[in-house]
Amino acid sequence: MIRIDDPDDSRLSDYRDLTDVALRRVLEPAGGLYIAESAKVIARARAAGHRPRSVLVQEKWLADVADLAGDAPVFVVSDAVAEALTGYAVHRGALASMHRPAPASVAEVVAGARLVLVLEDIVDHTNVGAAFRAAAGLGADAVLVSERCADPLYRRSVRVSMGTVFQVPWTRLPAWPEAAPLLREAGLHLAALALAEGAVPLDDFAAARPDRVALLMGTEGDGLTRRALAAADSIVTIPMAGGVDSLNVAAAAAVALWALR
Repeated sequence: MIRIDDPDDSRLSDYRDLTDVALRRVLEPAGGLYIAESAKVIARARAAGHRPRSVLVQEKWLADVADLAGDAPVFVVSDAVAEALTGYAVHRGALASMHRPAPASVAEVVAGARLVLVLEDIVDHTNVGAAFRAAAGLGADAVLVSERCADPLYRRSVRVSMGTVFQVPWTRLPAWPEAAPLLREAGLHLAALALAEGAVPLDDFAAARPDRVALLMGTEGDGLTRRALAAADSIVTIPMAGGVDSLNVAAAAAVALWALR
């Protein structure tokens, strides 16, 4: 345990300016790290085999994380130092700078999977975290994210997912010209969730679902790209009522995963 009173101490650099999304989006992957927030999330990351390189904790929460740090240094700070350093009031007691694991291949992640969630270009970290939580809770075997999709290991994504980003196998997909053959080689039927002429209602698709399905979900505004739709084997839609044409992407993922469970 190392007590630090200066928020400018260089040993705390991993935790600096956590609210600057643009900065962290570049800094964390480039530095091979991500930030886990709260003892529960840190414990789930540790259970998944991830290693902390340091832990930041306020004195009153020290007992909660003492056994989670392993051999990593534990930086003990005051509430004021934590807020000055991170840019917000840290209410969840502890933060850990975790070593980012090497990404698995697509083939490794989908091997044997019967239900896979594919997130294309979803930019909101909250939606990514919520989609992972739905995937874990509703029985998806894996999640794949596009190159431009928000980082599942960003602090907000991890928090919203309740740590399930460490529970469901996931990796990034290449662009569609390469991605589609990878998924088909794994025996997956590509079902794109979209508003499109001639789309199959979800309940009809579920009633005769292929044995192995990759469910494609698109970005919050425009939905799936034309390349994703062109790659799909089926286009599926959730029947709606009340003059509403669609759901939030995380909610739609939950509905579709439940129907295909």
